[in-house]
Amino acid sequence: MVNIYIVQGMTGIIGTILTFSFGSWNQLLNIFLVVIIIDYITGVLAAIKNKSGLNSKIGFWGLTRKALMFLVIILAHQLDLLMNNGFGAVKSGVIYFYMVNELISITENYGRLGLPLPEQITRIIAALKNKEKHNNDLNKKP
Repeated sequence: MVNIYIVQGMTGIIGTILTFSFGSWNQLLNIFLVVIIIDYITGVLAAIKNKSGLNSKIGFWGLTRKALMFLVIILAHQLDLLMNNGFGAVKSGVIYFYMVNELISITENYGRLGLPLPEQITRIIAALKNKEKHNNDLNKKP
């Protein structure tokens, strides 16, 4: 039988760590967490559908990348505190940046699953990919 005081104590410790790390767990973080989960699930489903198989190494690095996004969000919150920025502009900006990348990945996964995508979304993703490729080409050293 689980001791209720241990459960309450652990819940308090976890809540304290989350509050220190993120400032508050707000709706933006809730939505971001849902987007991350949807991206991971659709990626796994696309790999199964395309018979490319599940690869534990790819899965590990995918989850690691997602965990590192949360570390950057924690850093952004600490920068907001350092700059006495009470409304969390840096943290929110970082979350929106990562959320857009995750949403693009979800739409790509939907395409790999054979689900219909509106033409406008397909064009926007193509434009963003071309812009990213162009920026990467500019950053290469000769």
